Amino acid sequence: MIEVSHLTKRYAAHTAVEDLSFTVPDVGVYGLLGPNGAGKTTTMNIMTGCLAATSGTVSIGGYDIFEDEYEAKRRLGYLPELPPLYLDSTPREYLDFVARAKGLAGEELRRDITRVLHETNTLDVADRLMRNLSKGYRQRIGIAQALLASPEAVILDEPTVGLDPRQIIEIRELIAELGERRAVILSSHILSEVQAVCGTVLIISRGRLVACDTPEALERLLTGGTAIEIRAEATVEQAGAILEQVPEIERAELKQQDNGTVRGQLTVKDDNAAREIFFAFAGAGVALTELHEARANLEEVFLELTAYDKPAAGKGGDAQ
Repeated sequence: MIEVSHLTKRYAAHTAVEDLSFTVPDVGVYGLLGPNGAGKTTTMNIMTGCLAATSGTVSIGGYDIFEDEYEAKRRLGYLPELPPLYLDSTPREYLDFVARAKGLAGEELRRDITRVLHETNTLDVADRLMRNLSKGYRQRIGIAQALLASPEAVILDEPTVGLDPRQIIEIRELIAELGERRAVILSSHILSEVQAVCGTVLIISRGRLVACDTPEALERLLTGGTAIEIRAEATVEQAGAILEQVPEIERAELKQQDNGTVRGQLTVKDDNAAREIFFAFAGAGVALTELHEARANLEEVFLELTAYDKPAAGKGGDAQ
C-alpha cells in the first residue's frame, strides 16, 4: 500500500532524512517512532505530499505522491499533530467542507459524515462551535476528517494527545479496527500505546531507519537472545544441579534470596527450554513459583536504538 524508497530530504547542510526505505502492506497498524529531530515528522510530511523530497520516491497504492498526486492523496487520510480545524465552524460544517474537498457529494457526503462522527464518538457535539469544544473533542474531529472518503491508508500523528483515559481507550480500539481494513501508520511518543495497538514498529534515528520488526522481536533484540527468569523454593546449589539437567540452557545466573528462595536469569537456546525447565524442577520435587520469558521493554529498546546511528535491525525496512 505505502512504499518509501531511498527517501532523502536536505535543508542546506542539514540532512533531515537520509536514504530511508520501508514498505507498509495493505492492512495492519504500524508504529512510527523516533526522538525529536529524528526526521519522523519530515517523513510524514513527504509521505502526504505536504513537503517535497530532495530525492527518492513515495507511492500510495501504486501512485507516486508527486507525479500522480491526486490519485495518491485520494487513497490517504492524514491527521497532523495539530489538527487543521476551523474553530468558528461546527464539526459538521467542517467535515462537510473536507468531504467536498475530497470529492464527496449528495447522499454519499451526508452518509460519510455521519459514519465518521459515529466512529469517533463525536455525534453529540456535531453542531456546536469547535472553539467551545475541549481539546479532546477537537482531536477526535481531526481523526474524523482523516477517515472521510474511506481512505485505503491513514497516517495519524499523535492521535490521542489531549484525550482523557476513556477517550484514549476508545481511540485505540478505533485504530485497531481501522487496521483490520486498511494500513494505519501511527506516530506516538506514548510507547505503551504503540505496543498495545501496533503489529509492527519502525524506529527512525537521525533520519535513518534503525529497526523494523514486531514489538516482541524488538524487545528480544536488546537481550541478545531468549532469556528466562525463574524463582524456586531452593538453594543456589539445588537449583544449579536441577538446571544442569536441561541442555537448552546456555548460561544461568542464580542468586539466593533472604526468604529462602532462589532467583535466576537463564540464557537459553530456544523457546522450548521453558517446558524442560518446568519438568526438571517438578521431577526433582522442587516448587517453581515463577517462570517467564525476560524481555527488555519497548522503551529500553527505543532508547538503545536511538542513542546513536546503527545499521537497520529486524526486517530490514520491510514492514510485512
